[in-house]
Amino acid sequence: MSEGERIAKWLARAGRASRRDAERLIAEGRVRLNNAPVTHPATFVAAGDLVQVDGAIIDPPERARLWRYHKPPGLVTTHRDPQGRPTVFEKLPSILPRVVSVGRLDLTSEGLLLLTNDGALARKLELPATGWLRRYRVRVHGNVDEHALGALARGLTIDGVRYGPIDAGLDSRRGENAWLSVSLREGRNREVRRVMAHLGLSVTRLIRIAYGPFQLGALPRGAIEEVPARVLRDQLPREGRVINK
Repeated sequence: MSEGERIAKWLARAGRASRRDAERLIAEGRVRLNNAPVTHPATFVAAGDLVQVDGAIIDPPERARLWRYHKPPGLVTTHRDPQGRPTVFEKLPSILPRVVSVGRLDLTSEGLLLLTNDGALARKLELPATGWLRRYRVRVHGNVDEHALGALARGLTIDGVRYGPIDAGLDSRRGENAWLSVSLREGRNREVRRVMAHLGLSVTRLIRIAYGPFQLGALPRGAIEEVPARVLRDQLPREGRVINK
């Protein structure tokens, strides 16, 4: 008989927090299991157990669900912003369960943002080992050197930070403005903007058009659409398998 599931993972799947944040909640003494304080993240939760965070009862995890969201510029991808800026999660329909994002898009970036009710799934899809390609359309200002763009395929180091291979190509140019297609697998924080700045280019618009097999397509700005369960099941990466899409 199964002894259950580790509570940090259980809380992540319930959408309450990432596994790392769940471990922090446990360390701070804010989690209780069957009315007793949880002192270790390896504590197991079984069917029928009562889990509370800050006194609030946490519903058991539902099946993993995934949504495509067309993030507009001007929203931050966080549940609470210390600066009081509007967030992605404030703009979502109230009928949605609590969701977390798969990766992030910064304040001025736009395009495809994947959202899920399962924190463990979000973490899995963010990992570089998953091998999912992130594709962007990028408008830049400056002198585009196509040879320098091609050299990004070998990866580069900026201020001591190593970035993996990036596939970048020139789509169109008009004066000092140009549109580029950029694809990468790691998706480090502000990676595209930092790499473009390293090449002497200023990013004036950044649109994510695909995350792995999931496309932005014709989804209107600000709209959200659930990925059918069958499609999600078919597209989830299996152990040892890389999605080259």
